[in-house]
Amino acid sequence: METLLNTFNNLPHFVWNILLIGVAIFLGLGIRALIRKFLQFNYRRSNYYLFELISRYMHGPAGFFFPLLMVNLASPFLQANREQMARTDRFIEIALTLAFAALVISAIKILEGVIYHIYDVSQSDNLKARRIRTQMMFLRQLAVTIIVIVTVAIILLSFDNLRKLGTGLLGGVAIGATIVGFAAQQSLGNLLAGFQIAFTQPIRLDDVLVVEGEWGRVEEITLTYVVLRIWDERRLILPINYFITKPFQNWTRTSSQILGTVFLYMDYSVPTDPLREELTRLLESSKLWDGRVNVLQITDTKERTIEIRALMSARNSGDAFDLRCLVRENLIKYIEQHYPTALPKTRAEMPSALPATT
Repeated sequence: METLLNTFNNLPHFVWNILLIGVAIFLGLGIRALIRKFLQFNYRRSNYYLFELISRYMHGPAGFFFPLLMVNLASPFLQANREQMARTDRFIEIALTLAFAALVISAIKILEGVIYHIYDVSQSDNLKARRIRTQMMFLRQLAVTIIVIVTVAIILLSFDNLRKLGTGLLGGVAIGATIVGFAAQQSLGNLLAGFQIAFTQPIRLDDVLVVEGEWGRVEEITLTYVVLRIWDERRLILPINYFITKPFQNWTRTSSQILGTVFLYMDYSVPTDPLREELTRLLESSKLWDGRVNVLQITDTKERTIEIRALMSARNSGDAFDLRCLVRENLIKYIEQHYPTALPKTRAEMPSALPATT
């Protein structure tokens, strides 16, 4: 034992430092591995989603935080002069600050995951879930932005030279703030619009909107823009203040339930009662219909055709679109098979032949 201690004491300083730092990093990674094994074991045993969320989001940041923490604890035993120790401590302090900020951001993502698990948008009536998720997404982005700004500020203020520079520039803060305010007024307007949308909620995640003539769902809401997923998988990117200053259609503002319409243009001879019976049969045999609305009416007359409107209801806009297509196809097929003469036609009356003249 004494021989081993003498061997360590006789090691060159840089070898001792590398060995000590290596052991500290190994211990930190070992702590992370033990924590992850514990979380995975409990997740397999209880199937509790929180263990899986912590393991997923904390694994990466913990791989930096715990080794850096062990290196920080071992730093008093490093063999270096005062100047080298000061630089090493400064580096470890900055790295720990960044790692801790990453841990806090991961904790916010875990909280977001818990809220997403509680408020499931896959339910048929998901209005409350979409409202909570919209607010949570905005608050998470805002919190992450604040954490990043605070972290950068803490790191910069740890340097004496930058602190003195900031003191010397205090006299120009007012002028600088005015210039920045004019230059960034569009961005500040978007940020304020984001606050307004998050809490007044004219739109929410997964809302069905008609914007600029395009039909789509709200896929993402950020601090500055909104992503709308169009029905054909395109993405429409709009500045967030668009939804404060311009009109748009929101089909799921108060409920995901929606009415669908099918228009048919037929000859005046078409009977409506059999069509009503066929519409009822189609709706009752389809899982897309929610059982609320089932109406067939003649809504307009033209010189050659009449306009027949079939009105039906569905749980959401996606089901409503599929139900409309189903009803349209089958009503046309029904009319072709049972009342082919009721299809639109053009009538012409031929005058009788004029008598021949001599």
